[in-house]
Amino acid sequence: MEAYINEFADNIWLYLSMPLISAVVGYATNVIAIKMMFYPVEFFGKPPLLGWQGIIPRRAAKMAAISVDTITTYLITQEEIFDRLDPERIASELEPPLNGMIEDVVDSIMGQHEPGLWESMPEMVKKQVYKRVKKEAPGLISDIMKQIKINIAQMYDLKDMVITNLTKDKDLLNRIFQEVGAAEFKFIGRSGLYFGGIFGTFQMITWIFYKGSWLLPVFGLAVGYATNWIALQMIFNPKELMRLGPFNVQGLFMKRQDEVARDYGRLVSSYVLTPANIIEGILKGPYSDKVFAMIGKHVQKAVDEQTSFAKPFVTFAVGTQNYREMKESAVAELVSRLPDTLKHIENYANDALDLENTLSTRLQSLKPEEFEGMLRPAFEQDEWILIAVGAFLGFLVGVFQLLVMFS
Repeated sequence: MEAYINEFADNIWLYLSMPLISAVVGYATNVIAIKMMFYPVEFFGKPPLLGWQGIIPRRAAKMAAISVDTITTYLITQEEIFDRLDPERIASELEPPLNGMIEDVVDSIMGQHEPGLWESMPEMVKKQVYKRVKKEAPGLISDIMKQIKINIAQMYDLKDMVITNLTKDKDLLNRIFQEVGAAEFKFIGRSGLYFGGIFGTFQMITWIFYKGSWLLPVFGLAVGYATNWIALQMIFNPKELMRLGPFNVQGLFMKRQDEVARDYGRLVSSYVLTPANIIEGILKGPYSDKVFAMIGKHVQKAVDEQTSFAKPFVTFAVGTQNYREMKESAVAELVSRLPDTLKHIENYANDALDLENTLSTRLQSLKPEEFEGMLRPAFEQDEWILIAVGAFLGFLVGVFQLLVMFS
């Protein structure tokens, strides 16, 4: 035993470097593993084998699908979203911008199809046309909104909207996972330091008594592997709060449910389920053709009703075919202006939907197994790669120790 003590004393700094290096290896491999989850956002290297893309950006569509499944299954449905919007209130909010553009729309359409007729028409008749259209425009918007609400399953696809936006904006997808799991990702880095130091201490003690050439590389591999694996287990387990001697023990992510719920509600309501994105989903989503067909039907009907007092004269002067084309132009003009016009309801929609509060409150009440699904998918996808990378880097450091420090 005295010989072992003398060996340790003679090489004390060399031995003490083992826990230090092991702690650094544990920390570095865990931090690298976390970075590899998110970066690079786009594939870097030569596809398909040489290179890397962050796991979450690479699986953006699947990650987005998992997120929207959680939203629509546990938090809110598209039917509830639209039930919170009052068609009459929307019509009222849109009345000022509609009034501002109606004269331009009418002048544009008539000037395009029958400039001579429109210019020769008495100003009083023109004003009467403007007045009738302005008077009935809010009712038209209200009717369109009611039809969308009644046929929401055939008019709108919330899942497609969320997946489209998160797949298109991979940085936003990264941000959601990073902010929701910020404390957990920091813990993974720190835990690598702690557990690495513990493993390094065992390595040091073992090396005093046995200096097998395989020992350092194997310990390095074990440190890289175990620190990642243990950290992941401690984040999600145990799911329920349990008593362990004098301590209350629960997975770190599960313990932070209320805080995570607030962050998630803020992020999703501010960047994903926004009125602008919902409107874009209606106008550009998979059912947009049906939406525009329904809008066109209502607009053409409104044109007929508003020109009923002058329709015989108009159709006689411009011809039935030209009259139809004028109605189609009215539809096209309205549709082209819809995105800008609908921006005027964003403030009302934000207040009416109250999505941040709804998402946060309902997320706080989820069962642990359901709540785990908010962050767990980020680790489950190719989790073995992250652990394997950590193990490989630890193995290389162990080889370095053997060849350079203890040769």
